[in-house]
Amino acid sequence: MDKFLKKLIVLFLFITTVAYGQESWSLNECITYALEHNLKLNDLNYTIKSNQEKYKQSYRELLPNISANSSYSILYGRSVDPNTNEIVSSDFFSNNYSIDASISIFKGFQKLNSIASAKFLYKAVKEERLQEKYLLAFSIMTAFYDVKFYEEQLQIALEQLHISSLNLNLVKKQIELGLKAGSDLYEAESVLTNDELSVIQSKNNLNAALLKLKQEMNLNAIEDIKINTLDETTFLNESDFNTINSDSVYQKALTFIPSIKAQEFKTDAAKKDISIAKSNLYPSLSFSAGYGTGYYETNINEIGKVIPFNTQIKDNASQYIGFYLTIPISERWSNRSQIKQQKIALLQAKNNLNIQKQELHQLIQELVQNYEASKMEYNQTKKSEESHQLSFKIAQKKYDKGMISLLELYQAKNLYANSQNKNLQAKLKMKVQKKTLDFYNGLPVFNINNAN
Repeated sequence: MDKFLKKLIVLFLFITTVAYGQESWSLNECITYALEHNLKLNDLNYTIKSNQEKYKQSYRELLPNISANSSYSILYGRSVDPNTNEIVSSDFFSNNYSIDASISIFKGFQKLNSIASAKFLYKAVKEERLQEKYLLAFSIMTAFYDVKFYEEQLQIALEQLHISSLNLNLVKKQIELGLKAGSDLYEAESVLTNDELSVIQSKNNLNAALLKLKQEMNLNAIEDIKINTLDETTFLNESDFNTINSDSVYQKALTFIPSIKAQEFKTDAAKKDISIAKSNLYPSLSFSAGYGTGYYETNINEIGKVIPFNTQIKDNASQYIGFYLTIPISERWSNRSQIKQQKIALLQAKNNLNIQKQELHQLIQELVQNYEASKMEYNQTKKSEESHQLSFKIAQKKYDKGMISLLELYQAKNLYANSQNKNLQAKLKMKVQKKTLDFYNGLPVFNINNAN
């Protein structure tokens, strides 16, 4: 049993030495890496680029349409001379060239409203990306503190293993001196075996937590990683015990939470969509202009020769300009139906905004309530740990003097270990909850922005 213990301690020291040789990762470094390598964020970036292009195109729609046309035709047999419109029976060819331009002057401000709608949707998807960044950061933070918990739990298990090893050696000496019965040795070895198992389980839990963190970061699973155990965020300070008002946190969160802002932009876009639909009820005015010319093989001069190309292009030129007024009279009520549908879409967007605000308010209320409960839990577990630590020290001294049995000593030892784990869990849970509330209170918990 002593050989196994020595091997286990040597193995842990080796792992610790290797880990300290690696570059440690802080919470912000883990989050930064995850943001740079997250595939879902990449997908949102593509959506942003698409909406950005739609927004740019909405401005381009203000420009005129310009087109150029050219044709080359060969006519056989009986046909119409495109130059004179007379019927001829000879074969000939012709060229036609034209350039046309048109621009919408007025259509119920449809294009301006389209620009505004596209702008709001572009802003909305940018906020959705920022929201996804924050969600990823929270996932990383949870995984990060899970690793911290299992690291410290492993330390507690090793401390308990060390105590059991010392007691086993003490029992052996006492048996040699005739102060203890042989049954005490079996009991001490049994406790040592259980503590060895606890160390192995804690190490397995730590490895699982590290794997979870690497998966959240999209880091290669075979790469070693060590988090910064000296990160000051693991400690609690006086500000962590201040009373928090859920309503004030909620009012602050409404001003910057990306999911709320995104839905507000979508609501604004829905309002513009109604204006776009209404524009189809108004008369529209457009302007167009064009230039055309052609070359015809049938166009001959007084001596019977085909007039040269350059001369025909110049002589056959024509231009036009025109204003076009379109007044909608009946579109089978499709325009009014579209307006009704857009009004319903606006009501739905407003309702979705209210739902998100309600969910945010409820979430913050739950966070504050859970945080207050965690503070009481932490204070109680801290007192319990201090009490059981003192009880264990007293029990150890009593056992050394032969005043209590080995079983009583191990009962005190187990109670102390359990109180350590409970206090550790309460401390880290409280820290995560406090950082979460700090975020909703507008404090810079994560170094995240909405830049590309």
